[in-house]
Amino acid sequence: MRRIVLLALFLPLTATAEPLSPGLQSARLLPGWTDAEGNRVAALELRLEPGWKTYWRQPGDSGLPPSFDWSGSQNLADVTFHWPAPEAIRSGDALTLGYHDTLLLPFTARPRDPAQALVLDAAVDFGLCENICVPARVSLQAPAPAASRDPRIEAALADVPARLDARPACRLSEIADGMRLSVDLPQAGAEVAAMEVIGRPEIWVSTSELEARSGGSRATADFVPPAAAPFDLDTGAVRITLIGPDGAVEMQGCDRQG
Repeated sequence: MRRIVLLALFLPLTATAEPLSPGLQSARLLPGWTDAEGNRVAALELRLEPGWKTYWRQPGDSGLPPSFDWSGSQNLADVTFHWPAPEAIRSGDALTLGYHDTLLLPFTARPRDPAQALVLDAAVDFGLCENICVPARVSLQAPAPAASRDPRIEAALADVPARLDARPACRLSEIADGMRLSVDLPQAGAEVAAMEVIGRPEIWVSTSELEARSGGSRATADFVPPAAAPFDLDTGAVRITLIGPDGAVEMQGCDRQG
């Protein structure tokens, strides 16, 4: 499989959000609302210049996924992101997964103490690409929560891939610098099958090669750790997102055969 790594093309990281990085029109945390359990439902909004893109949590052949530093927050226990289905963006032989125009990324922030105020303060690093690729950083603080639900955040939540309970069969083999996983998918018609290891963002995963099979398809991807050597890949932690003309679905884990 061809591995295309463009991170070396990124310019040096700026230390401040002012002035805004090329390709970025605006960035903010939407205030969101407080749910029945006392959690804050809010969102990151990035508005891009025409023709620019930013990346999904697993960018594909190349790209810089967003990363978040919440250390400036107060009374924050943890954050769960709800990623809308990405676009499949092809450029020559390369396939990346991301968003044009706008990324509205909902998240649920759980407070340590629901009786106390929750202050959300995030430093966000992410990549932007047009003809050139640049890293960007913004420092953002969310306003106080609104009294009602935000329809923009609700629309983004509706775009999150549906979760399937299926655990397809899969086969694992060693390659020189990691592992190769082939998953037999019950669905046919997917345009992209993106794989990732939950909780292991340091593991690079290639774009899957899709092969049509009777009654479904087979997706094959390479998993390469920082050590660039075979390793013990937990197939139960592999998340598979299928993107097609009718939307996106995802499943977690596959049952290793052989």
